[in-house]
Amino acid sequence: MITTAQRLAIVEEYYFSSKLREVRQLAAEGKPVINMGIGSPDLKPAPAVIAAMTAAMQDENAHQYQSYQGLPELRQAMADFYERNYQVSLNSTTEILPLMGSKEGIMHISLAFLNEGDAVLIPNPGYPTYTSVTNLVGAVPLYYDLKESTNWEPDFEALEKMDLSKVKLMWIGYPHMPTGARGNLALFEKLVAFAQKHNILLVNDNPYSFVLNDQPMSLLQVEGAKEVALELNSLSKTFNMAGWRVGMVSGNAACIDAVLKVKSNMDSGMFYGIQKGAIAALQSEASWFDEMNAIYAKRRILTEALAEKLGCEVYKEGVGLFVWAKLPAGITSAEDFIDKILYEKYIFITPGTIFGSNGEGYIRFALCVKEEKIEEAIRRF
Repeated sequence: MITTAQRLAIVEEYYFSSKLREVRQLAAEGKPVINMGIGSPDLKPAPAVIAAMTAAMQDENAHQYQSYQGLPELRQAMADFYERNYQVSLNSTTEILPLMGSKEGIMHISLAFLNEGDAVLIPNPGYPTYTSVTNLVGAVPLYYDLKESTNWEPDFEALEKMDLSKVKLMWIGYPHMPTGARGNLALFEKLVAFAQKHNILLVNDNPYSFVLNDQPMSLLQVEGAKEVALELNSLSKTFNMAGWRVGMVSGNAACIDAVLKVKSNMDSGMFYGIQKGAIAALQSEASWFDEMNAIYAKRRILTEALAEKLGCEVYKEGVGLFVWAKLPAGITSAEDFIDKILYEKYIFITPGTIFGSNGEGYIRFALCVKEEKIEEAIRRF
């Protein structure tokens, strides 16, 4: 009998991979399921993006292997995007690497920098992939608390009291997923100083900064950040291109080169047409963000009304693609609460527990559902 690798014993199937099978089964049985669990944009990319990809199909080199570093014009479009929107200057040759979605960047960065036994600072609550990838590469997750009482920002006094002797890497993500806490430049400055003091690679996961957020920020805006930091970004949420798998990592040139060493051994370059579409997306005018946010603002109002109908207390300061809400008084299990709603009302909501122990007592709603569907969810109660 062929046995699996030992590393699989310390990771589980991604929550949404397994839970969505359950949701799809209900739908297959004819149940009118409304999926408010996953942050997969239901809106289309801009017409110019689709036109650029379509036109690219006729280019002479469209179907060949592509550069591991992506098209030079794609990297330049990414650099221009950062300059225009974050006032961050990046060298398109040495400080940017296109990715097939920022999620793969989490694995590439971990493989490039973590040895077995190295420790990794991971936010609790936070994106579950940080933990699973850390475990897969044989490193050790070391969780730091984020709590509502501190507006979901790290407690630096508590961080300094932790054993940091083996910490090699620290994951952060603002605007924060799942809570929507937006963060601020003062926080970024503290984080960069902390990383410099302890010789830690700081990585900001930044895919939500243009969704319902009037103050987009980059960690790389902080003076000295490039010495110790990388930033992941993505076109998935900002430009409704989740299925296209386009992202980027930017920052410290030596670190980018290390990530490229890993990436170049794992794929053979991003499809040419997708790169051309990504260039068009990155060149979008400010009106694109305004149009998308007008839609999401209406959805957020309705989703907050749904959460309050359930007796939940909404985190009103949140930005991004989700609504984070505290469970009604007396409810002790987020997973039992959402399962009851799923099987009685056929509405799928995400339990906060999948993001860490500090997510217990909370649930998360995605804004990737049309207004009429959210109104229908409200009527079901």
